[in-house]
Amino acid sequence: MSETIEKIKCLIIGSGPAGYTAAIYAARADMKPIMYTGMQMGGQLTTTTEVDNFPGYKDGTDGTAMMMDLKHQAERFGTDVRFGMVTSVSLSNDVGGIHKVIVDESKHIEAETIIISTGATAKYLGLESEQRLIGGGVSACATCDGFFYKGQDVVVVGAGDTAAEEATYLANICKKVTILVRKDYMRASKAMQHRVNKTENIEVLYNTEIDEVLGDTVVTGVRVIHNQTKEKHNIEVTGVFVAIGHTPNSDLFKGVLDMDETGYLITKGKTTKTNIPGVFAAGDIQDKDYRQAVTAAGTGCMAALDAERYLGALE
Repeated sequence: MSETIEKIKCLIIGSGPAGYTAAIYAARADMKPIMYTGMQMGGQLTTTTEVDNFPGYKDGTDGTAMMMDLKHQAERFGTDVRFGMVTSVSLSNDVGGIHKVIVDESKHIEAETIIISTGATAKYLGLESEQRLIGGGVSACATCDGFFYKGQDVVVVGAGDTAAEEATYLANICKKVTILVRKDYMRASKAMQHRVNKTENIEVLYNTEIDEVLGDTVVTGVRVIHNQTKEKHNIEVTGVFVAIGHTPNSDLFKGVLDMDETGYLITKGKTTKTNIPGVFAAGDIQDKDYRQAVTAAGTGCMAALDAERYLGALE
């Protein structure tokens, strides 16, 4: 293990809109941030083929291109962007304390502030055909991608409030929405179930699961199976929205940082402050409600400002 310890003002863990925006603001504040991107440089958005709802792109863009734009902007102001994975942390509970981090199980870093932007990972069904068609009609975000299916038929997979919300959102855009529920009931709240049942162009199929997503490069339909009768049939759709939840990438901080029962980091009030002084959280790691690129970028800005003010108060 390396004996050299690198001492820095601001460490950003994770990339994506939150991390890169935090880097832009931190670099402009002369905090000389160093970012470790994680294994998926650019985060979830790099799996999105088209981005039409981020301000400033009048003709739209794609997720990977947008993340490269943000990366280059952060680097222009002096951010040191590094590919690597933080593998362990030792956070100080003292105001002004030094936080110790190990990257790739070998490199030691001591940071005055840390901004966590490790995001959350969408849960998928795990089918080969589903994974192959992510970005080609398979999505985990209706509010991100629903616009592209205007006037078309789509399916939503899931039984909770998220699935019900995504289905009702899509029903305003799409011709028909079919919800696939693997049990004989929905877990969504009664209010959300009433909304689903009152929406004319939503159909709910119970005890039904996807057997295969159909299509070579884009989705043309799904083959579903009734898990009681084992009968299969095809449904012609152009979009498949998987709404079975997200997993926050917070395992590294369990037992150290306050988090809710599902693992999302808890921040104080309208700030990005965690329960540890000098440690801040931005983006989907602390936001389970909106999960949009623009809101993640906003909290990235907030985290950098919070970190700058924290350091300023120590001087």
